[in-house]
Amino acid sequence: RGQRKRTLAKAVFKHFGAKWTTPVCEWPPALRRAVLYGLDADLSVKWTSRFGQSRTRIEETRRWPGMIAIINAWNSRASWLRRETTCPDCEGGRLRRIHLFVTIGAGQQPTGAPLTPSGAQPPGMSIAATCALTVSAARTFWSSLSLEPTEATIAKQAIDALLARLAFLDDVGLGYLSLDRAAHTLSGGEAQRIRLATQLGARLTGTIYVLDEPTIGLHPRDTARLLKTLAGLRDLGNTLVVVEHDPDVMWAADHIIDMGPAAGEHGGLIVGSGAPATLAATGTSATADFLAGRRRIAVPQSRRQPTAWFEPPPITRNNLHQVQVRLPRGCMTVITGVSGSGKSTLLMDELGPWLEAKITAQRKARRRGLPQRLVVVDQRPIGRTPRSCPATYGDVMDPIRKLFSQTAVAREQGWKPGMFSFNAKAGRCPHCEGRGAVLVEMHFLSDVWVSCEHCGGRRYQDQVLTARWKGLSIADVLDLPIEQAAPLFANQRSVSRRLAAMVDVGLGYVRLGQPASTLSGGESQRLKLARELAAPPRTRREKGPPAETVFLLDEPTTGLHWTDVERLLEVLHRLVDHGHTVLVIEHHVDVIRSADHVIDLGPEGGAQGGQVIATGTPEELAETADATGSWTGRALADRALADRALASRVGG
Repeated sequence: RGQRKRTLAKAVFKHFGAKWTTPVCEWPPALRRAVLYGLDADLSVKWTSRFGQSRTRIEETRRWPGMIAIINAWNSRASWLRRETTCPDCEGGRLRRIHLFVTIGAGQQPTGAPLTPSGAQPPGMSIAATCALTVSAARTFWSSLSLEPTEATIAKQAIDALLARLAFLDDVGLGYLSLDRAAHTLSGGEAQRIRLATQLGARLTGTIYVLDEPTIGLHPRDTARLLKTLAGLRDLGNTLVVVEHDPDVMWAADHIIDMGPAAGEHGGLIVGSGAPATLAATGTSATADFLAGRRRIAVPQSRRQPTAWFEPPPITRNNLHQVQVRLPRGCMTVITGVSGSGKSTLLMDELGPWLEAKITAQRKARRRGLPQRLVVVDQRPIGRTPRSCPATYGDVMDPIRKLFSQTAVAREQGWKPGMFSFNAKAGRCPHCEGRGAVLVEMHFLSDVWVSCEHCGGRRYQDQVLTARWKGLSIADVLDLPIEQAAPLFANQRSVSRRLAAMVDVGLGYVRLGQPASTLSGGESQRLKLARELAAPPRTRREKGPPAETVFLLDEPTTGLHWTDVERLLEVLHRLVDHGHTVLVIEHHVDVIRSADHVIDLGPEGGAQGGQVIATGTPEELAETADATGSWTGRALADRALADRALASRVGG
C-alpha cells in the first residue's frame, strides 16, 4: 500500500509538470493544494505487485485523496503529525467573517486589539476582539463603553451582569487570563478558581463548598485576594470546607481540623481542632508547632556561589519580550513571581529546551564544559491506568520478579520472572488483565474503576500467589507501604537504593503497587525526583564524580505540609551539594528563602508581566522590595519581620 501511495503521489507531480525532488518551498500553489487536499482528476499509475517470487505489473486509474485525508484516516496514530494552527478563514475568531465585522464601541478599542479578518479594522471591537482581551482589560473596556441613550438602556442589564462576572474572575486573581483562553491550557489552580468565580456569580446562600487546595499556583500576593473572595462566600451565609497547607489560609479560617499525626497508615486521626490561635497555643501536632513558630524551616546561613553562569539569548514568547536572564550553575535557583507573570514559559518552554539543545550539541561534538544531563521533574502523571505504579516507575519491579522466580515453588514449576509480571498473560488475572480493577462505564457520569471481583484487586492468578519470599506473595509485597518494604529488601541493593530514595522524598506512606492514577501531582513529581536520586552509580571505568545534571522542577511543594517541604529541601540541597544545578518554579516563601539565587518576574500577570524585576539572594530581594516593586521581596521582608517579632517574644 505504501508503494502505491508513493506512486500515486509521484503521478500528482507529473500531472503538474514538476519534479518529485522539488523542495516544498518551490512548489506552486496549485501543486501544494493538490498534495495536501487532493486532486479531482483521474491519474494513470503503474506499480508492481509482489507475491512470493512472482511479480505482476499493474496499470490502473486512481484519484489522489490528499495528504490531509490520508492522515485523518489514521485516527489516533497520526497525533504526532498534528499541531494546532490558527484557522486561515476566521484568523482565530471562531465565527464566520460576516459575524466578525459586527462591532461595538467605535473608537474605544484598546491598544493592541486584534484586527478583524483580512487585516481590516472597522470602527469598534468585534466579538472575537473582545474575547481576546484579558479579564482586566475587558473590565476596563465594558465599564468605559459609550453608547447611545437607547442602546445604553437596552444593554444595561447585560453589561452589568458581564461586569459582575469579570469582577469575580479578577478578584480570584485571574485578571491576566484572556477570555478566549482554551480550557486545556489552564492549570489546576486556575480551573478551580474559575469554578469559584462562577459560584460567586451565582450568589447562592446556605450552600456547602468543598475546596481542595485553592492556593495551588498562587503567589502570596494573590493568596490575599483569594481569601477575600472566600470570606465573601462565607459572609453570604455559606459554609466553606477547605483542604489547605498555606499558613495564611489557616490563620484566616474560623476553625481548623488538623489530621495526622503522620501520613498513610500513620495518619487518619484528628490530632487537633479549634480556632487558629487556640490550636497554635495549645496544640501538640506539627501543624500547631509551625503555626505558633515553635518549629520553623531553617534558612541557610550562607549562600552558595555559582561555579559558572548559563546565559541564554533574549527570550520572546507569550508575555515575555526580549527577557534576558543569567542562571547560576552549581546553585539552587528559584524562579518566582505573581500568577501569570511568565515563570513556566521562561523555564519550561524556553530555558529547558535551550539547555537540552546545548547539552545535545556538546555530546555530539564530544566536548565538555556543560552539564551532561537535563532532567525535567513536572507534575504530569506517571501513568493513567492502574497498571502503572511506584514499583514499575521506580524500576524495582524487575528485580522483585527475579527474586520470586528463585523461590522453591517457582523453580519446581519452571516459572520465569515473566510469570510474576502483571503485564504478561501467563500469570496475571485474565479478568482484569493485571490491573487489579475493572473500568465500569457510567454513561452519563464519569467512568469509575472498581476492584476486580475475581482476584480481589491482587492482579495475579491464585497459583502465582503460592510462590512466597520471606513469607509474602508478590501481591503482598506490592501492597506494602514503601517505608515497610525498604527494610525488607535491605540486602537487595538494586531495590533498597531506589526504595530509600522514595522514603527520602517523603513517599514512605505510598504503597508499592498503588495505581498511578491515584497519585497527586505533587506525589508524581516526587516519585520522578526519587527515580533520579536512585540512578545507578557510575561504573568503575567511569572515574570521577557523577555526571553533572540540571534539574528543572515546577512547583514541587504542591500539596505538601511543612514537614514534607523540609524533607524536599533536604533532597534539593543534597543534589546541589553533589555538584548539580537545581532550577525551581515556586511560590512557597520557605523554599524561596532557602534558595541561593532568586529570579522574580512581574510586576503583574499577563500583558503587565513578563519582566525580570529583581534578581539576587533572598535577602537582597527583601532589602530592595520597595525600590523594585517586587511582590516576592515584600513577602520575604514580611516573613523576616515576623520571625524577628517571634524571636523577641520567645526571648522575652
